Amino acid sequence: MSYMVREALAALRRAPLLAGLSAAMVALALLVVGLFTVVSFNLHEALSRLEERVEVIAYVRDDARLTEVISLEDALLDMDEVRDVRFISKEEALAIARQDLPDFHDIFTGLEVNPLPASIEVELHPGSRDPQSVARVAGVAGLYPFVEDVVYGDDWVDRLFLLRRAGVVTTLILGTVFGAVAALIIATAIRIAIFARREEIQIMRLVGATNGFIRRPFLLEGFLTGLFGGMLALLLTFAAYRTGSRMIFPLEWIPGQWVLAGVLLGGVFGTVASAFAIRRYLQEV
Repeated sequence: MSYMVREALAALRRAPLLAGLSAAMVALALLVVGLFTVVSFNLHEALSRLEERVEVIAYVRDDARLTEVISLEDALLDMDEVRDVRFISKEEALAIARQDLPDFHDIFTGLEVNPLPASIEVELHPGSRDPQSVARVAGVAGLYPFVEDVVYGDDWVDRLFLLRRAGVVTTLILGTVFGAVAALIIATAIRIAIFARREEIQIMRLVGATNGFIRRPFLLEGFLTGLFGGMLALLLTFAAYRTGSRMIFPLEWIPGQWVLAGVLLGGVFGTVASAFAIRRYLQEV
């Protein structure tokens, strides 16, 4: 173990420019991944906030009896998708309209008859706001004859979850592509380092060193190169995030565990790329 660490650090000291350029190339590749991650995370958070507003509203006829309303509330609460229900009377609906629509306050104040219907607002569980679940709850509410109309914005809900699925697929595809680019950059840098030390490797082979013994310092070197590149990419990504938050619109920073995973991902890429590079070289000599 001490030999592996000593040789890996010595290799970095012998060629600091090459190591720095390798780490910089890795950082640029991972920077694209980091920026895309920040954008994807903020898109996910924005869609989540919109998803929290997904609810089912059942408008009740004026002649509906209280017992009928209670029976509908109980039926809805028995559904797995429903978190809570709330009955909004005609008077409460008018008061809410006056508060939420101040520009029309005079109009609502001068009314002799309250035109707004009573309603039942249905709040759904976070995992039950997909189009199928929302439509199922709306269908149950619509079965009651005293329910005049059921509104849940079906087209809007479909578009919301279409955007979410598109975001997930795009993240996976572009993340994989940019990850592969980072791995290729690290592999190229390691192959250059291997070529520069080819005579040393040949001597080690002549004195009986195994492939595993030769391979281990290069694996650690690749890990350190990728790790340094990941740290540099983190700094560049954070700088871009702060700049975007100031100049465009406020953004949210990615969670801490994502940051740690991203830095470690650079080390993993470096290790894997080094493994392929040194394995290929040892097979050729």
